[in-house]
Amino acid sequence: MTGPETGWETGWFEIDWDRERRTGIPEVVLCASKSVSQIEAILSAAADAGRRLLFTRLEPAVFAALDPDSRARLGNYDPVSRIAWYGPTVADADLKPGIGIVAAGTSDLPVAAEAARTLAFLGFEAPVIADVGVAGLWRLMRRLDEIRTHRVVIAMAGMEGALFSVLAGLIDAPVIAVPTSVGYGVSAGGMAALHSALASCAPGLLTVNIDNGFGAAVAAVKIISKR
Repeated sequence: MTGPETGWETGWFEIDWDRERRTGIPEVVLCASKSVSQIEAILSAAADAGRRLLFTRLEPAVFAALDPDSRARLGNYDPVSRIAWYGPTVADADLKPGIGIVAAGTSDLPVAAEAARTLAFLGFEAPVIADVGVAGLWRLMRRLDEIRTHRVVIAMAGMEGALFSVLAGLIDAPVIAVPTSVGYGVSAGGMAALHSALASCAPGLLTVNIDNGFGAAVAAVKIISKR
């Protein structure tokens, strides 16, 4: 759906329905900075095409402002992850195993939830092991056997991001580090955790951008699908 006939209010957009064939990952809509009218128009286009579509960074206030039909179409909306999707949900029995999520603290759960919901949309189980940051190292150690059952591990941490190196040094699965914007002082904004992940000497540690739970989930799916 393109061209000036859509107007400034709904915006000009073209949904990339061919993306899944090219990349293995369906089209995704980043709702941040999009107006209510634009989101409604994109959702309507997905309904007309009969295609599944993932909506990320959909703030609760924006979701509440959508028209009733649009809210009904996005009935699986989750305000913690700020994710919803149009189309059928993969049944729990059909979800594929192999990817686990580890969160250092409760404050990291919104980013962990974004990854978990993205994985669910893509057809993968997304168990979350939370509150295992290095401030209480014993909590991580007692969950280690469980974490080691996964073929790819997504790790969320803010503050100094020490969890990334510790975890990557203890398990044989690739670890995808997601620095979170949790902390204060020099940790504010997630930069300290990002630098810690990038500077880690632990082999097998990969890093995505700050708070990018979606990107980590997609990377994990691509890794596990090729193994």
